Amino acid sequence: MSKIALITGANRGLGRNTALSIARHGGDVVVAYRGNAAQAAEVVTEIEALGRKAVALQLDVSRVADFPAFADALRDSLRNAWGRDSFDHLVNNAGHGEFAPIGETTEAQFDGLFDVHVKGVFFLTQALLPLIVDGGRIVNFSTGLTRFSHAGFAAYAAAKGAVEVLTRYMAQEFGPRGIAVNTVAPGAIETDFGGGTVRDNPDVNAKFAGLTALGRVGLPDDIGPMVASLLSDDNRWVTAQRIEVSGGQAI
Repeated sequence: MSKIALITGANRGLGRNTALSIARHGGDVVVAYRGNAAQAAEVVTEIEALGRKAVALQLDVSRVADFPAFADALRDSLRNAWGRDSFDHLVNNAGHGEFAPIGETTEAQFDGLFDVHVKGVFFLTQALLPLIVDGGRIVNFSTGLTRFSHAGFAAYAAAKGAVEVLTRYMAQEFGPRGIAVNTVAPGAIETDFGGGTVRDNPDVNAKFAGLTALGRVGLPDDIGPMVASLLSDDNRWVTAQRIEVSGGQAI
């Protein structure tokens, strides 16, 4: 029986790459997306072209009140598409960045980051936990910015720091069910995150490349395959870990 992974924010960026990487490793995918149904449908089509099964479900991870209805919709999709009442892997990827010095960060920016990256991760995992199989996996996305600092990302990094602590508590509490929980922390990556600054601004790209032992910034293909590998049975004994995937940034 194939493994099923649910990935939030899977219609673009690292979520999309992770979804396709999991499919290439033989897994099926629930593509959760916030607002771009066309992008999500494209990812489903790409996964199906790889010979795997996928469905797309709309989800705004900042809206905790919607999580029970999402869990019901997911349960229906699992039954209809796979004949199952459960799934195997939850990847909490969805998120956004805000660039502002501490002195200029607004309460709305701060709350938005924590609503998505902390509150959303906490309560979505809570809502979906009854549907995750014993022996399943959870991966929470963080950032290299929790280990080193870069001016303007204080609120974002603080939210991700909370995710890293939460990951350890999840690993401890879910351990009796055999569920492994880990954090993946990318470094600077060429995506549309933060308006695509790392990807599109040559000066920013060069700056972070110069801080990285392997001499360049990361690409989505550096992250998705790593997550797919982490979800494989080869890594069944890895839990409660923060795994940085940055090419040796700021070491």
